[in-house]
Amino acid sequence: MPSSKKSIAKTPTPDAIDLLIADHKSVKALFQTFKKVQDEEGGDNEKADIVRRICSELTVHASIEEEVFYPAVRQAIDEQDLMDEADVEHASAKDLIAQLESASPGDDHYDAKVTVLSEMIDHHVKEEEGEMFPKARKAIDVREVGMELAARKAELARHFDDEPPRAAARKKPPVARAARSS
Repeated sequence: MPSSKKSIAKTPTPDAIDLLIADHKSVKALFQTFKKVQDEEGGDNEKADIVRRICSELTVHASIEEEVFYPAVRQAIDEQDLMDEADVEHASAKDLIAQLESASPGDDHYDAKVTVLSEMIDHHVKEEEGEMFPKARKAIDVREVGMELAARKAELARHFDDEPPRAAARKKPPVARAARSS
C-alpha cells in the first residue's frame, strides 16, 4: 500500500491554467524560433517544420480549450462576451492555420501569415492570461479541469502522431463523451 501512495504522490494533479500557460510559452518559443530562422534567411524546410509544429500545437491547444476549458469557464463565470471573443479569436486562428497547412514557405505571403498568426495568438494569450484565467481560477476547480485537459491533450497528441492535424478538414478522434460527462 505505501508504494501506491508513493506513485500517486509522484504524479501531481495538473492545474488547468498552468497547463494552458505552459502551452502558450511553448508556442511563443516556436514563433520566436521561426522569426530567428526568417531573419537569418533560413531554409524552406526548416521554416516548414517549425510552422507544422506551431500548427499542431495550436490545434491541440485550441481543441482542449474549446472542448474542456471554455465550457467549464463559461458555466462558472458571467462573462459571456469574454468567452465569445475567445471563440471568435480561435476561429480566426484556425483559418490562418488552415491556410498555412496548405501552403509552403515559397508561397506568397507565407511569412506574413505566420507573423499575423503570431500577433493574433499573442493578443489572445494576453486576454486569456490577463482577464479570463484570473476569473477562471476563482470559479472552477482547476485541478479537476486540469486532469480533463491533460487527458484530452494526451489523446489528441497520440492521434496527431498518427495523422498530422489539418485545420481545414480535421476529423476528431473518437471520444467517449458519456464517460467524460458523468
